[in-house]
Amino acid sequence: MNESKEKSEKPWTDPDDPPEWTDDQFERAAIWDGSKLVRPADGTLTKPGRPKLKNPKQQVTLRLDKIVLETFKASGAGWQTRINEALREALKL
Repeated sequence: MNESKEKSEKPWTDPDDPPEWTDDQFERAAIWDGSKLVRPADGTLTKPGRPKLKNPKQQVTLRLDKIVLETFKASGAGWQTRINEALREALKL
């Protein structure tokens, strides 16, 4: 005979519905008062992000001789850090 089976399926969820926010996500979200930013967001919706640095590096656009750039890139990953170190050494910083 037919046995009665309990429903093992999860209830249907509309894929267009966004997931519920956690308390942590609300704590890290940006706060706006109309068009004025009161507090910027800290991290992303899924993770807190990196800690703030005391002296963060600044992004710049810089033109270098092709041979200089190729030489640093040929030495592998971290070539931008090595350029920074070479400049600091040249400036005796």
